[in-house]
Amino acid sequence: MTEPEGVRLQKVLAAAGVASRRASEELIVEGRVEVNGAIVTELGTRVDPERDTIRVDGSRIPAPRHHVYLVLNKPRGVVSTMDDPEGRPTLTDYIPPRSSRLFHVGRLDTSTEGLIVLTNDGEFAHRLAHPSYEVPKTYMVEVAGSMDPRTVKRLEKGVTLEDGPVKPDRVRVVSRTEGRTLLRITLHVGRNRIVRRMMDAVGHPVDRLSRVAIGPIMLGQLPVGQTRELTRDELGKLLDIVGM
Repeated sequence: MTEPEGVRLQKVLAAAGVASRRASEELIVEGRVEVNGAIVTELGTRVDPERDTIRVDGSRIPAPRHHVYLVLNKPRGVVSTMDDPEGRPTLTDYIPPRSSRLFHVGRLDTSTEGLIVLTNDGEFAHRLAHPSYEVPKTYMVEVAGSMDPRTVKRLEKGVTLEDGPVKPDRVRVVSRTEGRTLLRITLHVGRNRIVRRMMDAVGHPVDRLSRVAIGPIMLGQLPVGQTRELTRDELGKLLDIVGM
């Protein structure tokens, strides 16, 4: 007698850390689990975790990981490359030793700190970096001078740079004093030095810039120079965003 193909759905959920095997069975019976867009309530259901899209309460449950997905809080003064012929500090100096070679998704200016994703999943990296998927990125921007409301409105409406117009998704003033303004800016345009050039265009050069989010990935309290793995929820949401 041949063994049925696939893995029992409750076993897949338990292995992914969603819940215990027994609690996962309850989730299935309650109609809270989808496989490829259809609600599944049969406990004997078998799935292919590598190919089937599984969700619990609408949240994507990624397949078992065969790749590495890291978040690094890049310090200022570090170049966004894995090696540097000039001997400057690189991303490699801040990631744990691994047998597989990692590469970075996108880059940050040497003088910009914050969130950068490192992976050995080439297709994921390509899609995450590709402008067609419009993954939003959020920055904390400290600029010189007290930015008046009229300038904030100008930023919100968009500015025209030498390589074309750019309109942020959201601009919020976090704090404002006589000599400085702290802004939180979200945009999905990934052009070179885009935030710094936007600020120059409205007469408020950047003093300090940090990327704090890429899509659902939040930098949070991750210390500068430290890494962590993407959470299951973050990876699931990103897989949805980039259509994998």
